[in-house]
Amino acid sequence: MAEIVNLNKVRKARAKAEAEETAKANRVRFGRTRQEKEAARQQEEKLSRDLDGKKLDE
Repeated sequence: MAEIVNLNKVRKARAKAEAEETAKANRVRFGRTRQEKEAARQQEEKLSRDLDGKKLDE
């Protein structure tokens, strides 16, 4: 006798697997490494400090 399969569960599982594959591809394409994120954060902080240092006192 064949096993009873809930088609909704199969459909949802397939959609979830496809979404995971898409997410994996997007992480490779658009993701940044930890070093890149840290370098960008440090650069942003430096620019902010430089700008604050150039403000005129009133």
